[in-house]
Amino acid sequence: VELDEVTSEREMAEKETRAVAEDVSDAVIYKIDVPANRYDLLCLEGIARALRVFREQQQPPVFRAVEPATRERLVVKADTALIRPYVVSCILRGVTFDETRKKSFVDLQDKLHQNICRRRTLVAIGTHDLDTIRGPFRYDALPGQDIEFVPLSQTRSFKGRDLLDFYRTDPTVKHIKPYTDIIYDSPVYPVIYDSDDRVLSMPPIINGDHSKITVDTRNVFIECTATDLTKANIVLNTVVAMFSEYCDDPFTVEPVDVIYEADDNRTETYPDLTQPTLDVQADYICSVIGVELEPQHICNLLARMYLPAAYNSGTGTITVTIPITRSDILHAVDVCEDVAIAFGYNNIAKTVPATYNVGRAQPLNQVCAQLRQYIAQAGFTEVLTLGLCSLQENYSLLRREDDGLAVGLSNPVTVEFDVVRTSLLPGVLKTLASNRGLPVRDGVRLFEISDVVKVCPEDDTGARNFRSMCALYAGMSAGFEIIHGVVDRVMQLLQIVPDAEYVAPDDETKTVEDNGTYIVRASDQATFFPGRGAEVVLRRGGVERVVGCLGVLHPEVLSGFKLDM
Repeated sequence: VELDEVTSEREMAEKETRAVAEDVSDAVIYKIDVPANRYDLLCLEGIARALRVFREQQQPPVFRAVEPATRERLVVKADTALIRPYVVSCILRGVTFDETRKKSFVDLQDKLHQNICRRRTLVAIGTHDLDTIRGPFRYDALPGQDIEFVPLSQTRSFKGRDLLDFYRTDPTVKHIKPYTDIIYDSPVYPVIYDSDDRVLSMPPIINGDHSKITVDTRNVFIECTATDLTKANIVLNTVVAMFSEYCDDPFTVEPVDVIYEADDNRTETYPDLTQPTLDVQADYICSVIGVELEPQHICNLLARMYLPAAYNSGTGTITVTIPITRSDILHAVDVCEDVAIAFGYNNIAKTVPATYNVGRAQPLNQVCAQLRQYIAQAGFTEVLTLGLCSLQENYSLLRREDDGLAVGLSNPVTVEFDVVRTSLLPGVLKTLASNRGLPVRDGVRLFEISDVVKVCPEDDTGARNFRSMCALYAGMSAGFEIIHGVVDRVMQLLQIVPDAEYVAPDDETKTVEDNGTYIVRASDQATFFPGRGAEVVLRRGGVERVVGCLGVLHPEVLSGFKLDM
């Protein structure tokens, strides 16, 4: 954690209003930045406990499931699969609340909803006074008009659909309005009942007023409905870990059986308090953080970070036990990070790396950056188009035959983007079509330098990227000579001289033998108007290779891209 600011309510109010705040508390407030994946630090109880463990004033608690005489059951109906298919649940017995604890309990749920629950789209938490309801409980999904109850903080009863409309229109409950979109258009709404058909909650919107938590609540029934079961378990465990310390028997929880009727009455018991282990080589930890530490010292540092650990001298590994509060530990490098935090980043000596490297751009990217600059100086505007296009745009609209070189998408979202482009021309033409309102009296000049992809069986990936360039001129005349000039300028910048067959060299022409020479010669390409097309041919080492083409676009191509204006 990181201390962000020390302030007070008065100071914050005066900053916002820029005026002297009256009747506002001067009590000191500490603003603390908490890592996004440390859900156990989202409430005062978690931060205080973590600090005590870090300062070795407390051992990490051990959470236990206590079996009741009869387990409560939560039956899941088949229709819940249509909207929120998962639910996890448990009970905290003998909880002692006061106003501060109750506020912290509610605040933790709000923070979890905004964080791991992704604004209740993945998980929604419901907490209820168990003494006001009676099990077994039922989780169902019903049409909105079949659900009726008094929601939290309200005095009258609403039907499900009417309640959502109320939250969407009434300014006094505008904080709930964003959540209504989650289920508003669904044919069924999730709802949890007790055995007396009293509504506990309509997740992810609101709990019922009947079972609300008060300072007099002693037994808490917790349910988390979800579209992501893994995150639901993390959320449930976090709430249990933070507030089971207020139970008469601290750090205990009563399990609940969740029975899925549609799956042959499959029964799952929650919460899942199992603690997985992770083996990490002690040498690996030292190499990552750059400090030589004794294995036992590493174990002691991990214990301060809420991670009990033991060293196995035979294998040289440290076995780390991951408690339910540390769902952020996924990989050995996470363990290394916690060792570094406990050791203290400021205690790690700064060293000069044994190898010294200076990063630089790839030569191809350097050349392309320079080309972009020079072409822009010639009056052309650079565009950046999408790497995907349709098969039709890539071939038939350009009057080209499908050569099988386009990489297709196995599951395209739309037919407009079902292949990776093999030419930059479709994208540039679509850009021009989208800007047909531009004046063309002085000509519209566009260019793009980017990658195309073609099938290449000899490569491991089966395809290869090729850096390409496309320049376009649109005006009152064809502008063939303008594009021809761009070709000559690009070749000049690349130090590729025209072949003697193409133009007679003068005394100032400097030949770079390795680069070869080039010519522009007439060609018949269906994309261009007959007799107005050409190809750029590179000659190097006695071998000719066509590296480009230019010409006046065929009227059918213009029509295909809606440029026949």
